Order: sequence, then C-alpha cells, then structure tokens
Amino acid sequence: MNPSRRNLLKYGGLSLAMIPVVALAAKNDGMRSSMKYKDSPEGDKECSGCVQFVAPNACKVFPGDTEISPKGYCVAWVKK
Repeated sequence: MNPSRRNLLKYGGLSLAMIPVVALAAKNDGMRSSMKYKDSPEGDKECSGCVQFVAPNACKVFPGDTEISPKGYCVAWVKK
C-alpha cells in the first residue's frame, strides 16, 4: 500500500468520524440571530416559561442547539 494512499484513508476516515461531533457542538448562530435570541430575559418573558423550551437547555425552535439558557429570550416566545 502506498504511504500517501494510507494517509488519505487514515485522515479521510478521521474526518468522517468527526462530522457528528462537530454537528453536535455547533450552535444555530444564523437561526439565533434571525429569531433575535439573547441570553437574558425580556421583562418576565424567559425561555423557561416558554412552551417551546425543552429542559434543561434546549428549544424546539433551535433544533440540535443544546446551549439555550433558561433565562434567555427570542421572538418565538409563547407563554406556557
């Protein structure tokens, strides 16, 4: 086996294995900005009091994003 081919297979496999790790660690920055998400409440409106919030730190509006603050707020807020 050619060493360059061996490296290609090794690093190619490593790259494919890292895809789920990167996808899970990623935030939905574009979605957050379009929904005007912020980590602080707006008056008495905070994520923990929203019907979209999934405890402990996720939201139905931001799929795959597990860094939603219970004290946060976005324009999709709907009272529980």
